[in-house]
Order: sequence, then C-alpha cells, then structure tokens
Amino acid sequence: MKLNARHVDTAKPKDKPYKLADGGGLYLLVNPNGARYWRLKYRVSGKEKLLALGVYPDVTLADARAKRDEAKRGIAGGIDPNKAKREEKASREAQVNNTFLDIATEWHSSKLKKWSPGYASDIMEAFKKDVFPYIGKKPIAEIKPLELLNVLRRMESRGATEKAKKVRQRCGEVFRYAIVTGRAEYNPAPDLTSAMQGHESNHYPFLNAPELPAFFESLSHYSGSELVVLAARLLIIYRPQNGRIARGILARNR
Repeated sequence: MKLNARHVDTAKPKDKPYKLADGGGLYLLVNPNGARYWRLKYRVSGKEKLLALGVYPDVTLADARAKRDEAKRGIAGGIDPNKAKREEKASREAQVNNTFLDIATEWHSSKLKKWSPGYASDIMEAFKKDVFPYIGKKPIAEIKPLELLNVLRRMESRGATEKAKKVRQRCGEVFRYAIVTGRAEYNPAPDLTSAMQGHESNHYPFLNAPELPAFFESLSHYSGSELVVLAARLLIIYRPQNGRIARGILARNR
C-alpha cells in the first residue's frame, strides 16, 4: 500500500529501525531516535543498490517520489544514480575550487621561470587590484563575457585604457590555461576587443588644398639644404606611407 502524508508524519520510532514502503523501491526508514530517511532500492547490472534521497520533513513524500521517478528514468537509460550523484558532487566541488583566482594564481606560478621578477609582480598586482575583487571568487567556467567586460570598463573609466588592454590579454591567457587543463570550455576575452575603447592615434600634420601654393612658394625660397627640399618633394609625390626614401635622405644629411 502506498504511503500518504499522514502515514509519514505520524510514523513513531520503535526499538529497532523499520521501513514504510511506498512502492517502486521507495521507502521511509524510521530510526529509534525518531529520524526519518528516504531510501530507494534499485538494481543495476544485476546488483542491488541503495540510494539516499534525503531526510524527512526536508524532503516531503511528493519530493521523494519525484526523485524516485527521476532515478528510475536514469536507470532505464543505463545510468547508475549513485554514480551520477557522486559525479555531480565532484563537479560542484571542482567548481568551488576552480575559481578565477585559483586558476590565475596557478597559471602565474607556471610562468615564473620564464618571466623576470618585475614583470611577474606587475601582472599579479594588476590582477589583485583590478580583477580579483570582482570575479576572483567566481568559478572560471561560469564567468560571462559581460562580467569580464565590466572589469575592463572600470579600468577604462579611470583612464587606464592601455592597461585594460593588457589585462584583457592576460585574462585571455588564464582562460586558455583553464581550457587546456579541463576546467573551462570558453575564453570570452578575445571577443571583447571591439567593445573596448580604442587607442587614439596621433595623425601627422597635414596641409589643406588652399595652403599648398604658399607652401610651394616657401619651399622654392628655402635657403637650407637642397636635400631637405628634395625630401619634401618626394614626400608629396610618393605619399607619407612611402616616405622612407625621403627620410633616408634626411638622415644622411644630418
């Protein structure tokens, strides 16, 4: 006979542990101290096994039945629920231990033989100041692109644009390290380049078209080296990106 909520709630302890069966391998184990535990008896590969489903009243009768049905579906698919439970627990523990801080520290240590002390110190100080306070305690596999972008934008907001770029690169290396060591599957850092502030380039001075006649007039009356005049004319003819010839002439004239 199946249990009901009243049967479970009023089950009294006895001198010895006893079981109240609900069907499908599910039963309530009542101990002499009054504690009540849900258990599921099942068979895998011809062997009888026992799965703990929780403590009553934290796990209600309806909860226990739902857990039984879920376990039965897994068993039908060839999954041992006890093994799946252990693997899930190990995965949760690994996530807790595999935080960004943990992985970054491990990656940093693996590079110390290749880096100078000063360079290694700079990288770790940047992490401690700008990265760890925000995503350091989060499992690295759960860090989303927007979370990392917000870290970098905080740096940009105080004017540290170039430093933010370097930190993004270093974070990318940490994610790659996590991927090859089996603790992450995705590296969000490379995708953030287009969302970050670009470095403003300082363009070369230039002349507008109306200014050219006066420039050529001044150039024709230039009293200095003829090589300088020649270099200026070559720059105009070959354009600035091809001005290496003119710069070479100027260098020899110095």
